[in-house]
Amino acid sequence: MSGSKDREKTFPGWLQGIIMEPYLPGIHRMNRGAEGQIAGTIRERWLFNEYPVFLYKMETKDDELAMESDYERLMMLEGSDEDNKAIAQDDLEYGEDAMHLEQGLADALLAENGMYLENQSAMQDVPEVEEQMSANTPEGFMPVGTKSYSYRWEDLQEYTDLVKAFYAIDSTTKAGGELLNAKDLLSKDMRLTTGTDGPQILIYHTHAQEAFTDSVPGDESTSIVGVGEYLASILRERYGYQVMHHTESFDQESRDYAYGNALPVIEQLLAQHPTIEVVIDLHRDAMPEDRRLVMELQGRPTAQIMFFNGLSRTAKGEIEYLENPYLADNLAFSFQMQAACNEYYPGLARRIYLKAYRYNMHLCPKTLLIELGAQNNTVEEMKNACEPLAHVLDLVLSGEEPKR
Repeated sequence: MSGSKDREKTFPGWLQGIIMEPYLPGIHRMNRGAEGQIAGTIRERWLFNEYPVFLYKMETKDDELAMESDYERLMMLEGSDEDNKAIAQDDLEYGEDAMHLEQGLADALLAENGMYLENQSAMQDVPEVEEQMSANTPEGFMPVGTKSYSYRWEDLQEYTDLVKAFYAIDSTTKAGGELLNAKDLLSKDMRLTTGTDGPQILIYHTHAQEAFTDSVPGDESTSIVGVGEYLASILRERYGYQVMHHTESFDQESRDYAYGNALPVIEQLLAQHPTIEVVIDLHRDAMPEDRRLVMELQGRPTAQIMFFNGLSRTAKGEIEYLENPYLADNLAFSFQMQAACNEYYPGLARRIYLKAYRYNMHLCPKTLLIELGAQNNTVEEMKNACEPLAHVLDLVLSGEEPKR
């Protein structure tokens, strides 16, 4: 990557002002009249590490087509940027103004969450209580057959209403009514072709090294890979799908280039297995240690999930070298999954998160990037979340949801 002096020469003053004023106003104002220059170390550590999409725009001179080396740098930024959220964590949660949750139900879910965390802490050294709780816990998950809520889609025709009900949009990107339109998102048919002899669903992990609070070092079955295999087994055994689970690690040495490392491998898998219609990149999120993504579902502690979409555009506009011909399909898939989650399992899914990059979602129309729980969830909580997630996948892929 070029040095800070080279970047200073190509950093447009107007863009510097736009970025610096809202995020680092003190530094911006101190540097006015100083030939529009900002110290490279401050800029990199305080600004571009948090908002790397702007580093790409800054390094592309005069909006000319980037060279191959620019594309490689962009892929590196993409790989290190997924966990950086330029948005308040609370904006990812459904609050009291959520359209699909009555306040009483929202309060009940929060109370259950708090009680579970308190009980878990109190029971750590009391095995008798743990045994009693285990005896009162349902042995298995039962797919919900009746909705807790049904959306009134006629009330969600306006862009602002739709965003309020479903999305959290990172400050580094923008969406708009041309991308997020309830009628278009619902009209995409996500049903699978039946009767195929090859794999229908591919599950893989861009970040296979992701682990949980009780993961055992070196034991893949207790990492995100083990959770992915559990999800694959449910889809195979309970719902009859043919699932390929690819367990190769793309982040063994560094997360930075994980998406770039994964890209040719996933392209080859799709070329070798043209029957694959669904691609799922399964991750876990990164959260502050004092915040856990867990709810109680059917008496079992269950990690919350989040669907994640890259829009291939910054707040300024499209990123030319991250074209995604399947963006509308990707958005429709996550939208239909979110709607079904909210209707059948309220509280399971956080808001759909939209960010600037592409995250290899351009290879297949039915692609999901799923953030399941976080690093401070337990393996049990993660696996418990796979049960309702698999059910919702079946509802959408079978065409049972959304209702048409």
